[in-house]
Amino acid sequence: MAGLYLDTSALGRVLLGEPDAEAIRDGLARYDAWWSSALLVVELRRLARREGIEEPVERVLRHTRLFDVDRAVIDRASRIDPAEVRSLDAIHLDAAITLAGGGEIAAVLTFDHQLATGCAHHGLRVEAPARP
Repeated sequence: MAGLYLDTSALGRVLLGEPDAEAIRDGLARYDAWWSSALLVVELRRLARREGIEEPVERVLRHTRLFDVDRAVIDRASRIDPAEVRSLDAIHLDAAITLAGGGEIAAVLTFDHQLATGCAHHGLRVEAPARP
């Protein structure tokens, strides 16, 4: 089975113990591989430092395959549609599009409205599990 692309809005909810964390964990368990942009490392470690949750963040990062952010990614993300997608989300969107094109992911797990809109624009399936 193809993997799942994760962004910080989804993983942050799990790491912070938000009410929908269990539903998100159940969704994560359905995929063999988790993917994200290398940007996730910065975003999650910054969250970890603010919240004092370094070890859980490092466990998640060890289980997540990272898509490198190089100059080509930056160039594509700077021009990606729709224009309303914020800068860092554009990097996630470019990574997700590339990974989906290569058959590495089947969906994107996000709770970020603009990223979800960008995914829909490019035909990427979005998951956002909620608690029952």
